[in-house]
Amino acid sequence: MQPLVSIIMGSTSDLPIMEKAAKRLEEMEIPFEMLALSAHRTPIEVEQYARLAHERGIRIIVAAAGMAAHLCGVIAAQTAIPIIGVPIAATLQGVDALLSIIQMPPGIPVATVGINAADNAAILAVQMMATGDETLYAKLVEYKESLKEKVVKANQELASLQGYRFKVN
Repeated sequence: MQPLVSIIMGSTSDLPIMEKAAKRLEEMEIPFEMLALSAHRTPIEVEQYARLAHERGIRIIVAAAGMAAHLCGVIAAQTAIPIIGVPIAATLQGVDALLSIIQMPPGIPVATVGINAADNAAILAVQMMATGDETLYAKLVEYKESLKEKVVKANQELASLQGYRFKVN
């Protein structure tokens, strides 16, 4: 099995966040790889990885970046593969990473999800791939339906709550 998505993190300290992306890709049956690469500690390896990713069959890269959040942009500068950045709340509650990732120069875009939102990054990656894959698209439709079902169930549970004198539903 060849990976279609790469999950890249600056260090394994990002793993608790990035595991959410891995779990979502696993659920959607998308082959993926997980690597630790640092724009600052292993810049040559990052460049080599990014330049060869397309040849290896990688279609989308989900990259995490916290603190000096350069990893996403450095990868994006070396490949034409779509990059989805996940800002990590390492310092300043992740706002520094968010701003670093979204402020890319012209011609070097990085799609960016919310702070620590690795699950959304995986969903976005699947949505991108599903534009040419009806089976994958159907899985996404089913997933989105399950989100609606959760809200319907939550409202049923809220309606049955007792013990409030002024609750009217």
